[in-house]
Amino acid sequence: MDAPVSLPALIRRKRDGERLRDEEIQSFVRSVTEGSAQQGQIGAMLMAVRLRGMDAQETLALTRAMAASGRLLAWPRGWRGRLVDKHSTGGVGDKVSLALAPALAACGCKVPMISGRGLGHTGGTLDKLEAIPGFCVSQSPEQMQSILEQVGCCIVGQSEELVPADRVLYSLRDVTATVDSLPLITASILSKKAAEQISALVLDVKFGSAALYPTLESARELAQSLVAVGEELGIRTAAVLSSMDQPLGRCVGNSLEVLEALQCLEGRGPDDLRELVTVLGGLLLWQCGMAPTAEQGQERLARALDDGSALHTFEAMLGAQGVPPDIARLLCAGTPQQRHQVLGQAGTREELLVPCEGTVQGIEALPLARVLHELGAGRMRVGEAINPRVGAELLVAVGQRLREGEPWLRLHHDGALRAEQRQALQDALLLGTGTDTSTTGTTGTAMSRVAETVLPRGAP
Repeated sequence: MDAPVSLPALIRRKRDGERLRDEEIQSFVRSVTEGSAQQGQIGAMLMAVRLRGMDAQETLALTRAMAASGRLLAWPRGWRGRLVDKHSTGGVGDKVSLALAPALAACGCKVPMISGRGLGHTGGTLDKLEAIPGFCVSQSPEQMQSILEQVGCCIVGQSEELVPADRVLYSLRDVTATVDSLPLITASILSKKAAEQISALVLDVKFGSAALYPTLESARELAQSLVAVGEELGIRTAAVLSSMDQPLGRCVGNSLEVLEALQCLEGRGPDDLRELVTVLGGLLLWQCGMAPTAEQGQERLARALDDGSALHTFEAMLGAQGVPPDIARLLCAGTPQQRHQVLGQAGTREELLVPCEGTVQGIEALPLARVLHELGAGRMRVGEAINPRVGAELLVAVGQRLREGEPWLRLHHDGALRAEQRQALQDALLLGTGTDTSTTGTTGTAMSRVAETVLPRGAP
């Protein structure tokens, strides 16, 4: 047997563009998990991978080693084939998980959804749910199984026991400028899903000015990597490429996004949000064999939204994760005013006015998210407090003809809006003279968020 290769030697080999063997990658991950690797060494390896890349086998080996660095979740045998999850690469106004998890559970799936918090301009699912009084995102594996038995879905944070190697690598990727490395992203996402021991996974890979990947081509490369490695891990995997130049739905900000997710769970709400929820859910139902085709899966999921079963499941999930029954009931069956009272409202609500007559060509998500972030809706460092009441409501839609002086945005905040912030928001509204509503950098019509679906090779 070959003698173990030292960590500096592994770094040197990857720096020089050599391929690492499976056992060498396992050795690196083990040193990260055990704490024997110095931070400088880990950072050097991350940069070597970022600059030199990894082939498909190396990426698979890295994913497997990271998944094996901690506890693997175990589920009853009778759930096999029905355990599903979804992952999004992050965007502005992305509240899909809040509606998708209970809708899938209402269709008979088991959904152990492990989600994250917002960082930078992107919002986090856990932050949105924590806007609901009493909601507890910290659940042990045993508590997760109990909730899945009662309700069918849970949305929780990553526990200390799951994929400890990823926590170390993730924190260092941010400070070593290696966040955008394809193999590192693939391994980070899929190691957590492999540890969940799920049967099927759908990925929402976003592209556009407010996404990690600005172009469809770069997002497609990530989607293909995720689908290929996911399949090798034994997870039925598919990906959807969706545009993120404009906010998803009409609301941005944690409390406001909870309210909009409730509308979707009632069979109402914005068309683009419902489209993404049903497309992603339809793929999962098809992958599980619970629908003959993805299209029929979409129809089944839409019925769960329309007949009240998804909303009922959401209310049950709230109760199972710590929300008092009267609060859960008010949120799910109350009037809009009662829902606002439960979640609280910002001290200031002001409307921005259209500066001149024109047709809405687009509303840029990134500047909107950045201003809301500055007003307290987001965090720059892990652990920072956020204000869930800060947010914005879009009052206009692409293609709409506007007159000067009409309100186009309602801003919710607890501070003072500076002149430069107000200007940044006004500049996010793109007005034109014609009626062409196609958006630069996206594919398909302005009405659809979904550009492509990426399936495993050989899939119909």
